[in-house]
Amino acid sequence: MNLKRFTFLLSLFLVTGFSAFSQTDSIPLVTLAQKTAEYNNSYPVEKVYLHFDKPYYAVGDTIWFKAYVTADSYSDLKQRVPSAISNVVYVDVIGKDTIVQKFKLAVTKGVAFGNIAITKAQYRQGNYQIRAYTKWMRNFDAAYFFDKTLSIGDAINKKILTNISITSSTQNNTAKVLVRINYRNPDGSAIAGKKVNWRVQTKNDEVLSKSKETTDANGNITVSFTTNKLADLPTSDLFTEIDASPKEITTQFSLKNTAAAMDVQFFPEGGDLIEGVAGKVAFKAVAPNGMGADIKGIITDNTGATVVNFSSQHLGMGTFSLTPAAGKTYKAAVTFADGSKNTYDLPKVSAQDITISIVSVSPQRLVLNLLCNDAYLQKNKGKRFYIIAQNGQAVFYAAQTGALGATTFPLSITNKLPSGVAKISVLSSNGDALSERLVFINKKDDQLLLSLNTAKPVYTSRDNVVMNVSAKNADKPVAADLSVTVIDEAKVPYDESDETTILTHLLLTSDLKGYIEKPNYYFNAPTDKTNADLDALMLTQGYSRIVYKNIAANKLPPNVKFQPEDGITISGTLRTSVGLPVNRGNVNLEIKDRRMSVNTQANTVGEFAFSKLYFPDSLQAVVSAKGNVNSSNFMIILNKDSFQPITASVNAPAAFVNIDSAMRPYLLNSKKMADNSRVLSEVTIRANVAPKVKKASHSDNSALTGLPMMASRTIDGAMFAACATLFDCLQGQGGLNFDQQTQTLTLTRNQTQGDNRPVAIYLNNFMVDFSTLRTIDPKTVESVEVFLNDGVSSINRMTGTTGVVVINSKKVENAKMSKDQIAAVLDDFMPANSGVKIKPQGFSAARTFYSPRYDVSKDTYVGGDLRTTIYWNPRVNTDPTTGAATFDFFNADGKGSYKAIIEGFDADGNIGRSIYRYKVE
Repeated sequence: MNLKRFTFLLSLFLVTGFSAFSQTDSIPLVTLAQKTAEYNNSYPVEKVYLHFDKPYYAVGDTIWFKAYVTADSYSDLKQRVPSAISNVVYVDVIGKDTIVQKFKLAVTKGVAFGNIAITKAQYRQGNYQIRAYTKWMRNFDAAYFFDKTLSIGDAINKKILTNISITSSTQNNTAKVLVRINYRNPDGSAIAGKKVNWRVQTKNDEVLSKSKETTDANGNITVSFTTNKLADLPTSDLFTEIDASPKEITTQFSLKNTAAAMDVQFFPEGGDLIEGVAGKVAFKAVAPNGMGADIKGIITDNTGATVVNFSSQHLGMGTFSLTPAAGKTYKAAVTFADGSKNTYDLPKVSAQDITISIVSVSPQRLVLNLLCNDAYLQKNKGKRFYIIAQNGQAVFYAAQTGALGATTFPLSITNKLPSGVAKISVLSSNGDALSERLVFINKKDDQLLLSLNTAKPVYTSRDNVVMNVSAKNADKPVAADLSVTVIDEAKVPYDESDETTILTHLLLTSDLKGYIEKPNYYFNAPTDKTNADLDALMLTQGYSRIVYKNIAANKLPPNVKFQPEDGITISGTLRTSVGLPVNRGNVNLEIKDRRMSVNTQANTVGEFAFSKLYFPDSLQAVVSAKGNVNSSNFMIILNKDSFQPITASVNAPAAFVNIDSAMRPYLLNSKKMADNSRVLSEVTIRANVAPKVKKASHSDNSALTGLPMMASRTIDGAMFAACATLFDCLQGQGGLNFDQQTQTLTLTRNQTQGDNRPVAIYLNNFMVDFSTLRTIDPKTVESVEVFLNDGVSSINRMTGTTGVVVINSKKVENAKMSKDQIAAVLDDFMPANSGVKIKPQGFSAARTFYSPRYDVSKDTYVGGDLRTTIYWNPRVNTDPTTGAATFDFFNADGKGSYKAIIEGFDADGNIGRSIYRYKVE
């Protein structure tokens, strides 16, 4: 970072109408700006965005995506340039408290490519959290990771379809819950007259309520229960077992949002209600499911007089104007859409204060007022303040005001801010934030103008479509790195307002805390109404990047734990057999499958590292000390990668509650595709049938007698296939967490409540130490069972643990081995002093999307072309001179509207998105 350049740029932003800096200021403005620049240089901001080929999927599909990795460039005050910080990005797929899959992708010029096969072995119908991040981003709040909820349906393996609705009420610390469930066959017909056993079960396996019902003629049952265990209800599940032919089918429903109260909050503009000062007050009402709730109401003072009426304008948000009177307090009487009512206190009124009020925002100028009451003016008359405008962690405008001389102080700021969320701050001379206000800046000159077009608006099925791309910035052609998807809208219907796009993520949600409902509503078709609604969002949403007072006092974040990655790193320590470090010993890394051999030298304390490595996943490597004198007495101790723990998804409210109905057109098409593939899901063989082999479980072990019959969570051994040892992948799975300080495995839910007792770990019939996990080959594991409690076994009481983890080994049949097999086994037992065999996580290989070509005959695709993603291309690059690119593909058999979506950025960080539709008849 060039601080001199930054200071020069900063001086250009100073408003010439403002008076010179006061010599008595405790923190000069330029000093604060320099400290901010130093902070940004040490802690630059990276962001990751994933562009998916469609908004939801089904078991058997492949998820196609492209990762865009950006960074803020503070030397020339550019935002979102392709990142040169990290060359590795991680993508995690998270199910219920379990990491289903982890991917490591190589980043080149800020982009990476990936795909996820949704196999029957690893995925069930449900909602999954997709998160993406770089190792550098792990130094900061996980709230800034890319986070998206993807719904995955199953039209092939599901035997019944369900639709659930839940209503609840709470009174006198008792919740009354009413659940209605509809059951249907895969063909849509009602499952009538069938018995249903149901139970409500807590995360600790305690049954809160249970009973039996019978479906009516329309396939409906009603479940009703009351409970006073309000703390347990949000983490409980409703299990139902319906007597459907040929066997009972169990379905699990989350009660996460049950009996939670409506949340209504009020946010004065600038932060405070000030006595005698007319100000804008924003509000936001959120339902238990995390979505905005429409409300209306009145504001009354402590005498009961009505002061103002209000109602929400968009997704539970709205604003009203209020002039607080001396000695008055205020309440809001709120009426919800269902007719229920509640009362909420407004924030306390400040007797003397100053606040910021935005008058107007345009691409050229920000007009605002500093407002205070007379009491504040008399006490602070003649004082000066700092006005700072930032985007991300960069200061784009900074100036000192003239002397305060009136209760209304108008200011006009030249808008140097880029598009996105900006924070306008009023600071005292010592760096205290007196008032802050978020605004959204929307400029055209820093965005990428993308367009798509075809030769004609209407095509036939299996017709060849040639699509032209144009990329411009400020009307000039640019070279852009883009990705494009084309989908059949009839099969993939979706509300465009719900979309997560490159614009919504990089410009809006990545700088705000909390869930943003329908983010693309503000970008899809901007109007005065959407702009007003976006400003209401700015007034009600949290933002936290830097705190100026902390920067002024040099209170920076803790030391960085994770350095940016320039490729794969394998590191460790070289020691003698008695544990002493080897001074500058030679270390070798060899990957035979890639014919790769690398040498390095340890430092004076035996530490070594192989860095900037690039190799695919699932390869075996050997790290050895061959070539050193007396190397047979050396040991190699490799460092283990730490895994990012599972955190709650901020976008959980976006999950489909009723996947069967929400994705009905898509799942019907998925079923047709499966039927056309002529793959039999079940075959009955009446002769020479091999006996069914019982899978290993805790019930096989006498030491585990007394554990609950069913584990709280069971993790299939296939989940660990890509891991070098069980230790590498078990942490973060099944609600387990690795405690770095105590070097033990704990239950995540217990640790968040302050209980750091470890779990008891059993390898089959024997209790083992946590360190044993490092020696277990994942290929030998049948399953891992996690028990949140030990039932009646008394294991936890006797061992001082909480919870039990059981590692079930695969059953191995005795068989003769060939000479080659014996040699391979002996090779696996290479002595540690000669070398260490590892299987490091390499880069996930990106497959190529298959797009059929119908050059010869339209009848070559037997059974019909039912594709939902018609075309996916993550490597669309426009010409730097013309800004143009061309690609072609063939339509499927589906008729109706086809939607093409293109997104991406250019080398200067300008981002863009465009949609194009054409018809197929």
